[in-house]
Amino acid sequence: MKLYKTKAGILVEHNQHFFLNKEKEWDVLINQDNLYDAIVQSLNNWKQVEDGQQLIEEQILPPIGTQEVWAAGVTYYRSRDARMEESKAAGGGSFYDRVYEADRPELFFKAPHYRTVGHLDQVKIRKDSAWDVPEPELTLVVTSSGKIIGYTIGNDMSSRSIEGENPLYLPQAKSYNKSAAIGPCIYVSTQPLPADTLIQLVIERSGKVVFQGETSLSQMKRDPQELVQYLFRECDFPKGCFLMTGTGIIPDNDFTLASGDQISITIGPIGTLVNRVE
Repeated sequence: MKLYKTKAGILVEHNQHFFLNKEKEWDVLINQDNLYDAIVQSLNNWKQVEDGQQLIEEQILPPIGTQEVWAAGVTYYRSRDARMEESKAAGGGSFYDRVYEADRPELFFKAPHYRTVGHLDQVKIRKDSAWDVPEPELTLVVTSSGKIIGYTIGNDMSSRSIEGENPLYLPQAKSYNKSAAIGPCIYVSTQPLPADTLIQLVIERSGKVVFQGETSLSQMKRDPQELVQYLFRECDFPKGCFLMTGTGIIPDNDFTLASGDQISITIGPIGTLVNRVE
C-alpha cells in the first residue's frame, strides 16, 4: 500500500486502485501503530478516483506533517570507508571506524519538516561548501510509540568538505535549508522490507548520467529496529518521526554535485524520489 500527500488530500494506492480522503489529518493518520489495517478497514469511506496518477504527478507534496527527520550514520561499510578518507587530514579518521564497530550507533538530527522537501522539489548545496553529494537512504516512518509502520526514500544531502574538515562540523554539513528530501510516498507494510531490496542512485547532468550506483539492505550493519530503539531512548516524538538509515552509495572523491544536476533514488517497493539541485 502506498500513501501519498497531495494538495487535493490524502491519496492511497491499494490493489491498483486509488482512494482519496480530503478530511483526514496527515499527522493523526500516520501516527497509528496499526496503520495498514486501519486504512484497509476504512477505505469504504474514502472516495475512489480514476485520476490518482495525475494527482501524484501534478499535486504531490512531501509525505511529512510536523514530524522531525533524523538520520543514522556509518551504517554501511562503504560509508565507514568514505568518512575515514574524507576526515583523515583533520585527524578524525578513526572516529568513524569506532562508530561502525560500536554498540551505540551514530544518530543525528537532520531537519524539521519546514526544511524538508519532497519528490520533484529542489534540494540545495551549501554556498560555503566545495564537495557535495546526495546520500540515498531507506527512511523509516515511525509512530510516537516507536513502531515502524512504513518506509519512504530519503536523500540526505551532505557537504563532505565541511564534515571532512572536522567531524564536529557534522551539523553544518548535514542540516540546512532543503538538505533533506523524502518521498514520493510512504510505503505502508506490516512486514519489514526483505534484505535483498535494492537502493539505486542515478545522477544526471545536462541529460547525461555522470554517476550511478546501487546497494542492498543486506549491506546495512545496523538493524532498523535497533536504530529506532536508540533514537527513542531519551526522545519523545508526539507525532512520530522519520529516520534515515544511512547510505551505502557514495560517489568517488573526484565527484561533486553541481547546480542543475538531477538526482534519482529508487527503492523498488516504494518508487523513485527525484530532485534537482537548486
